[in-house]
Amino acid sequence: MDDVVSLQVVAKTAEADGVVSLTLARPDGRRLPDWTPGAHVDLVLPTGITRQYSLCGDRWDAHTYRVAVLREPDGRGGSAFVHEVLAPGDVVGVGGPRNNFPLVPSASYLFVAGGIGITPLLPMIHQADLLGADWRLLYGGRSRRSMAFLDELSAHGDRVQAVPQDEHGLLDLAGFLGEPRPGVRVYCCGPAPLLAAIERACAGWPPHTLHLERFVAPERGAPARPGPFTVELARSGVVVDVRPGVSVLDAVRAVGVDVLSSCRQGTCGTCETTVLAGRPDHRDSILADHERAAGDCMFPCVSRSCDDRLVLDL
Repeated sequence: MDDVVSLQVVAKTAEADGVVSLTLARPDGRRLPDWTPGAHVDLVLPTGITRQYSLCGDRWDAHTYRVAVLREPDGRGGSAFVHEVLAPGDVVGVGGPRNNFPLVPSASYLFVAGGIGITPLLPMIHQADLLGADWRLLYGGRSRRSMAFLDELSAHGDRVQAVPQDEHGLLDLAGFLGEPRPGVRVYCCGPAPLLAAIERACAGWPPHTLHLERFVAPERGAPARPGPFTVELARSGVVVDVRPGVSVLDAVRAVGVDVLSSCRQGTCGTCETTVLAGRPDHRDSILADHERAAGDCMFPCVSRSCDDRLVLDL
């Protein structure tokens, strides 16, 4: 588990309808850990709620982090607290940063964002621009008023195509992507229908062209092992029985071992845990095939065990 540090909210800014950004810094002014485009942090609110947000500020600013938070009326209370209660001067816990959505070196990028999915792409665009790569952005939202950071993006001119749905309809992915060709990396973040549409649109492209970050996990099949299994916590010396229908995360917490978590869907990576023995049944949306095959880590919020015994570094 990453150490959680206390950071102060030094600015809170309305970026669009339903979107505010928070600028965070150490109260003593010391530098913050470095990060790379695509990274996120875990925001631990004073209520105890933990939520994951992409870093969307200047990665070369060693003293502040910026995140943006969409108000979600049907959420679990984190975004409402940020919008309604959190204020400059307040202190929050921050875990990370960690990066499950890294920017792979390339001479050419196509970026596609839907709504708040623009946040991880902002530092990617800055990096691509800094390195002189060829890049373009297609950015969609419900309306222009709901689309955050349009002013910042306007500095890039016609490399940025903003498409408010109430003015222009849905994104023309096929027209933006063009014909399949090698040497291009496509990065997309946004709601599930957009991700499904771009997966279809990129089906004929070379392998490893498309890189996605998901807010919501896709449907999963039945677990590899339908019955109970045992989890041994190597550092704690505790053995836990995990019953069907109970997550490893909840079973571990029930015996007093704390594991930082956020999404509980296998999409954010906050609860990543080292596997010392046994074969995990990976049910996350993060690990690549070769990482799953290695079997040396898992996300206990969703993943389970293929064997009757699993040993974790907890």
